[in-house]
Amino acid sequence: MINWHSIEQFFKQKLVRFLESALGKRELTPTDIDHNSIKKILIIRQHDQLGDFILSTPAFRALRAKYPDAQITIVARHYTTAVVLNNRYINKVITFYEHGRDWNLQRLRTLLSELRAGYDLTVVLNTVSHSLTSDLLAWLSGARYILGSEHLRFSGTRRNFFYHLTAPYYEGECNQSERNVDIVRYIGADTDDLSEHITLTQAEYEWATGQLHELGWDGRQKILAIHPGAGKLGNRWPVHYFVQAANILTAKHNLLAALAWGPAEADLGKELCAGLSCPYIIINNKDIRKLAALLAHSGLFLCNDTGVLHVAAAVGAPLVAVFGPTNPAEWKPVGEQFAAVRGSTHNCSDVQPEQVIARAEKLLF
Repeated sequence: MINWHSIEQFFKQKLVRFLESALGKRELTPTDIDHNSIKKILIIRQHDQLGDFILSTPAFRALRAKYPDAQITIVARHYTTAVVLNNRYINKVITFYEHGRDWNLQRLRTLLSELRAGYDLTVVLNTVSHSLTSDLLAWLSGARYILGSEHLRFSGTRRNFFYHLTAPYYEGECNQSERNVDIVRYIGADTDDLSEHITLTQAEYEWATGQLHELGWDGRQKILAIHPGAGKLGNRWPVHYFVQAANILTAKHNLLAALAWGPAEADLGKELCAGLSCPYIIINNKDIRKLAALLAHSGLFLCNDTGVLHVAAAVGAPLVAVFGPTNPAEWKPVGEQFAAVRGSTHNCSDVQPEQVIARAEKLLF
């Protein structure tokens, strides 16, 4: 039987070795940078999932602090562009479509034009994965300086050769927001604020207020938002545990339950609704910015380790997240108002409702 994966890897290694010899950048050090000349910056973070993307927003903050007057543009996948719209640290968003069927000649021309807009610095934020596509986009930008991590070097290559500047990668346990900022720290861009960020407009916040009032919120009662879903099945806390926690917290503290779940998680939502003995409203919304605005009104959010966890954290919603296979030391949002509970055997089902309730009550009061 033909091992197509091995064949693919063989030709990919041949390709990257050729690219290293043909396109490899001259290595520079941070002392070689003329920081006064950096007026246009391109950030490339186009290959990661929603949570990974939001975890990188502290790096945007660090770059803005270092270069307050620069025009900062970001390349993002189409499913993450919504969370960076209106971001206070970003001037422009370039959308990179995931599927070939979404591209046409006009979109390709627009992409090339936007990439060749005269950037002085391009930053590739590669932390848990390394994308050849991202590196090629960085190369196409033609920036005077290209910065990325030394981490995840392509097999058979001497270094991450698309970069002039390769930031050191520190082994060991480290939060992903820290990992992203570590890349730009190499050139002196830093921040003490590692919180994730989505910039909501006043209109978006007011829309959510009105929507919640229409659903029955009186404006005084604290909202307990709940999202029982996760794209990875191993990251899901059993729905009946969410039910137990919600019934106890709402009865004890006079909270209004507000429920949400993903587009493909209707069965989870149905199970959650069926088990609740408390009044509840449903705040499902496929528009991620509207969901973010609704979550910004919550007094507490219960969820799993999934993308919406970071959406809630990025708008400042206090939360308790259940973790299983993934390490909260690396993936929990930074901040005391964000709590993580992890199973003793790293299975979500090991976490008991009493543990979540105890952490929730510390955040409520």
